[in-house]
Amino acid sequence: MATGRSNQLTKQTGEYLVAAEICRRGFIATTFTGSVPYYDIIASNATGIHQAVQVKAILRTAWQFDVRDFVDVRLDGKRQIMGQAKPPVYPDLICVFVRLREYGGDDFYVLTWDNLQGICIAHHRDYLTRHNGVRPKKFDSFHTAIRPEMLENHRNKWEVLEKRLREVG
Repeated sequence: MATGRSNQLTKQTGEYLVAAEICRRGFIATTFTGSVPYYDIIASNATGIHQAVQVKAILRTAWQFDVRDFVDVRLDGKRQIMGQAKPPVYPDLICVFVRLREYGGDDFYVLTWDNLQGICIAHHRDYLTRHNGVRPKKFDSFHTAIRPEMLENHRNKWEVLEKRLREVG
């Protein structure tokens, strides 16, 4: 069973692995270990261009979210009605998802907040469509899970971050 301590270790491990990967690519990475809302790392290049990076790490099967972080959702009786996509919580945020595995075999998925938002909205919309808008177990739950296979097109796409750090300010 996951504990607060094991969850914190997973989170920190993910952040440090992402920071190390950023440094391997010739950039500086500074971690904040949960003390800054919306991002965990600031990556910067030699000329001062910087990029905020959100890190999400898992040991098992899926990353957990509240779909309302991405889209307005209201209840109509027991049916969930999806509204408009929400503006980003932080401008131009890059997200790196890490699936922790045995030493050196970790998986990284690099995408923009907009990409993540699109994936979450589409996934939740598909789920609701399959269930006629009513979540079967708990109609008022806004939980959504993102599995690694849903992010496969973003596996090791470090160029998303590298491009941002190479742009002229």
